[in-house]
Amino acid sequence: MERSGRLGIGIIGAGRVGPVFGAALAGAGHAIVGISAVSTESKDRAEAMLPGVPILEIPQILERSELVILAVPESELSALVGGLATLGAWQPGQLVLHTAPSVGTAVLEPALAAGAIPIAIHPAMAFTGTSIDLVRLRESYCAVTAASVVQPIGMALVVEMGAEPILVDEKDRPAYAEAITIATSFSAAIVGQATELLTGIGMASPGQVLAPLVRSAVENALAAASPSTIDLASFSADDFGDEYP
Repeated sequence: MERSGRLGIGIIGAGRVGPVFGAALAGAGHAIVGISAVSTESKDRAEAMLPGVPILEIPQILERSELVILAVPESELSALVGGLATLGAWQPGQLVLHTAPSVGTAVLEPALAAGAIPIAIHPAMAFTGTSIDLVRLRESYCAVTAASVVQPIGMALVVEMGAEPILVDEKDRPAYAEAITIATSFSAAIVGQATELLTGIGMASPGQVLAPLVRSAVENALAAASPSTIDLASFSADDFGDEYP
């Protein structure tokens, strides 16, 4: 499976994840050929993260791309892939990558049947949809799920974005996703509760007071964890907030 080092990449979805992936891969020398965006907010985000990249219709993106990134909510993924297969939009030899946490490549089966090459890559971090994420991505791990012959491509893409790849089997994606959800939701809930208490006693900047404590507590917990636990849930200490899209 030999490819040129530079890929033409199209992105479906201009939420918090897609433009960041695009900017990271553009920084590695790939060409972003287009991105889909509907709302004013998503169009503004696409322009901010990928200036000059055209906003295209989804069929145009598939027609022009060697690698298609599906950065859409997981609930919409299956219908999108199947609908594009019905339209005959997938191309043989085309790489198709989704960023959903709890599913692997099985959800991309309609694209595979059309000759596309499926990969699932999920970054274990919470996104803001801004350039801050490019820095955080370099401190994060990405779960890669793909057929054994395709795994090197997925891992290479992760490394090009500056992150660390970890292989997660198809059957293990739900457990992986649950670990991600627990860590993200629990951290956000605890910080929110503590902030509310400090605000209640009149503290003006509770977030600034809690930040060093929370970071050190998380770092200590990760240091005490077993290696197997760290492999599944390695987070930047700053990663709190909503994850997707």
